[in-house]
Formats: sequence, structure tokens, C-alpha cells
Amino acid sequence: MTYRPTDDGLPARRPVGRSDGDLSVRRPIDEPLRFARPHPVEPHWTPPPAPDQVDPAVLGALLRRHGWQRRGGAAGRYGRWTPPGPGGTGTSLLVPENRAFPDSDDLLGEALIALSRSGSPAARDVLVGLAVPSDEIHWSRDVPTGVVGTAAWVVEDQLRSAARQTLLAAALATRARAGYYGARHRRPAAASLDGVLVGAASGGRRLTAFVPVATGRPLVVRLHQALYAAREAIDYRRATGGMDAFDGAVEAGVSHELTEALVALVRGTEGARIAVDWAPAAGVPEGCATPAEPVEFSPGDLPVLREAGARYLREEPSMPVRITGAVVRMRRSGPRGEGTVRLRVLAGAEVSHVRMTLDEESYRIAGHAHLVGLPVRVHGRLESRGGFRRLTDAGGVAPVQVDEAERDRLMKSLQETAEITAFFEEACGGD
Repeated sequence: MTYRPTDDGLPARRPVGRSDGDLSVRRPIDEPLRFARPHPVEPHWTPPPAPDQVDPAVLGALLRRHGWQRRGGAAGRYGRWTPPGPGGTGTSLLVPENRAFPDSDDLLGEALIALSRSGSPAARDVLVGLAVPSDEIHWSRDVPTGVVGTAAWVVEDQLRSAARQTLLAAALATRARAGYYGARHRRPAAASLDGVLVGAASGGRRLTAFVPVATGRPLVVRLHQALYAAREAIDYRRATGGMDAFDGAVEAGVSHELTEALVALVRGTEGARIAVDWAPAAGVPEGCATPAEPVEFSPGDLPVLREAGARYLREEPSMPVRITGAVVRMRRSGPRGEGTVRLRVLAGAEVSHVRMTLDEESYRIAGHAHLVGLPVRVHGRLESRGGFRRLTDAGGVAPVQVDEAERDRLMKSLQETAEITAFFEEACGGD
């Protein structure tokens, strides 16, 4: 390796080149550092909320929820709280019980600053609950641990994946009741999870999601009810051998998607639990238990959950629909005869795309509508097989008139996709 000499005669640690083509370089110590963007998974910290925006009773409830211990204090005036852990070592907090005394704001301010400077996950969880009033969902699993309480990467990844599946199943149930959703409602359901905050997983054994009350409470209520309904249906099946309880559980939000999520949560563990804690600032929603006991599932529940999931998948009926959509792909084996068409759904069904087989005349109409930038309308049956992505008995294909602005928008949207290339190649070689 060749080094560039410095003024003092010593070689600088900056390689100029090597005979094997390695042009890697090492930055000199005196060269200014370039700006580096933050790591995408690093938490975005904000200052703690102002004391006048914090209810002392809510702060006390959050401290108790996240394992802090009250160890005395002037009764009726303030309490002394110590962090969770063996012996409760660490900075204690003086938290007023109300705002009846002049020093209440000062004590609140000092407690909030101490929480923001603490490295404890319990302190972070309390600050999140104060900054965004949230219902909390806790997943916990009994899994084998490795050296010094560690867990394999895949174990933590399984927990996060199962937690997301659980939330998505609850989000789907807030939009409609069904034993099997497939692709229906999936895009808006997934979008509704954007505001959910997730805490750090503890060795693949515990994970907490903070769901903002303002936008996500219906989701948490639906999940709370669905979990209890699933637990009752499993117990009924194991006691009587009947699956009838799973039919009624659909109205509570139980579905193929939820049973799959529970299977993913419990598989490979000695047991798992899901618990809900309602936001202290918002209170307990009507019809829900307080406190909400954790719902437990064991490996012995897995055969019942799999049986219920397969039953939901098998028995969800197809549905008649009339869909308006833009043609994004066309394919057939020869210049004439029937062909397969794929539509991007604009209206008529809660799915993003569907495929269908059309006869020669309908295929020709769909191709002409696409070439002039018009969507088509078609009726048929949306089949549950394949996730409600296929339309059978398709017929009545007709172009839909739209104004020039919408027509131009559709043309530009379609031309931006790679699928349009395959379409034109086929159109040029066909009839």
C-alpha cells in the first residue's frame, strides 16, 4: 500500500491505492466530519410536556402502571416514587397528588425533567403516555432465554410480527365483521396503524404498543372484546367439542386473521398473554372491564386456533360486486380468444386489485378502454379463494366516461407503472 507523506515525514493513514485495485480510504483525523443522518430506528425524543399540561393523578397512575413504587410522602400532598427494579435504586420523584398547593407545578416540573433524563425504559413509557394519551397493549411470552437472559434475534422478531398481526386483525374488525378478510380493507386497516408507537421488546418476551386514544381507541376496544371472545370460544371447544362459539365470536371481532396472529404469538412458547391498559386521562370505555385482566393462551390452544382459522377460511362466502377499475395488465395465449385482465379497483370493492378471465369481446372492450384512458365497469363474484383477489363469472364489461382531467390522471398513473410495458408489447403483437 502506498502512503502519502506528511510534513513531519511520517506516512499519513490514507491509502492512495493498491496494486490489487483496492481504493478504500481512511479519513484523516484533521478532516472535518460530514453530516450523518440519524439512524432510522433511533427514537425521536422531544422535551417533556409542560407541568401545567400534566394532570398529577394521570402521572401517578402511569408511574404505578409501569412499575414505580410509592414509598411515602406527605399524605394528601405529594408522594415519593422510586423506579422499578431490585431495591428501587435510582433517582426518586416527588409527585404532587393534586394542584391544591403552590409548589405543585415546581414538583411536577422537577419530576418531568428527572424522567426525561432517566435511562430507564419505565421512565420513557411514562413520558410517552403523558405526551400522547394512549391505551396500552402489552404482549408477553414465556420463551426460553439464552446467556444472561438474552434471546435469539428470531424470537424478538417473532414477537414483533405477531403483535403487528394482532393489531392488523383488530383494525380489520373495526371496518367490517368477517370470518376471513383476505385482501379486503387491508390498505386502510394498515394505514390506521401509522400512529401507533411501539416500545422496545424485552428479550423477545414482552412488547408494548401505545395506541393514541384520539384515533385508535375503537381498535383497542375491538381487540379487547375479540380476545375475550376467542378465549371463551376455545374453552367451549375444548369442553364440548363444538365449534359453534366461533361463529358468534365473529361479531366480537374474531377472524381467520386473529387466529393466525394468536398462533404466531403462542407457537414456540410455554404460553402468552395480551393485556390492555386504558389511558388514565380518557377513562375506561363503555362496556369494557376495569382493570382489564390479561387474556392468556397456551400451546394446548394451538390445535383449536388452527382449526378455527381453517374453518373461517373455508366458509367465508363469495360476494356479488360491481367494480369500477383501471386496466393495468392484459394477457392471453394467442391473438384471439379469452384472456386475463387485471384491474386496479377504483370503486365497488374493498380491495386494491382484482384479476378476471374475460371472453374475446369483453377482452377487446377492456383493451380499447385502456388505450384511450378510460376505466371499465364489470360485475361478477368476488371469490374468497385466493384472498378476494379474483372475480369469477365476470361480465357486462363497459367503459366508464370520466372528465378530461380524471382521464389524464389515469393515463399518467398507468404509464408510471412497469406493467404498462407488457401491455403495449402484447397489444402490438395481437389483433
